[in-house]
Amino acid sequence: MIISILVFLLINSVYSNVGLFYHNSSLKAGFVVNEESQKEQFNSNQIQNTQEEKEENTKELDWYLEIPAIELKAEICEGTTKEVMDKFIGHFEETSKDKGNVGLAAHNRGYENNYFAKLKELKEGDKIIYQYQNTKREYIITKHVIIKDTDWTNLEDTKENTITLITCVENEPEYRRCIQGVEE
Repeated sequence: MIISILVFLLINSVYSNVGLFYHNSSLKAGFVVNEESQKEQFNSNQIQNTQEEKEENTKELDWYLEIPAIELKAEICEGTTKEVMDKFIGHFEETSKDKGNVGLAAHNRGYENNYFAKLKELKEGDKIIYQYQNTKREYIITKHVIIKDTDWTNLEDTKENTITLITCVENEPEYRRCIQGVEE
């Protein structure tokens, strides 16, 4: 019984590899595929992919952060877990998404997406653009400080519309860079 199963798996493996070879040589299931038909199918798929890419590129992001001074524009996602920040700028769940104090965090080095890599280059007076759904706000940076990693006072709610960006400080695991802006 075991030998039969092993023989079956071996034969299946051989035929699968042969099928891939035949597919790549314009042969399928024992008959020749018309090369013109294959080219037309490829071109059709290529056109469809190009149209989908254009639609994706022109689709307006629903939730994003833009900082012209450091040429940053990136999507935001709820949460500040490593998994979220590996792909997006993370939103501190305890903070507002619209009015009051919006708190955001992102990696600045050592990951595939280091959206806050150039945050240390920002200075007071630089502009931050934040969009959430249909609301777009522009902030002017008023604060650029280094804080302890246990200091959460900068994320407390505010009466005026504020944005707070937080990231690590290089080689200083107990500290965080904190940038705050106030709506213009």
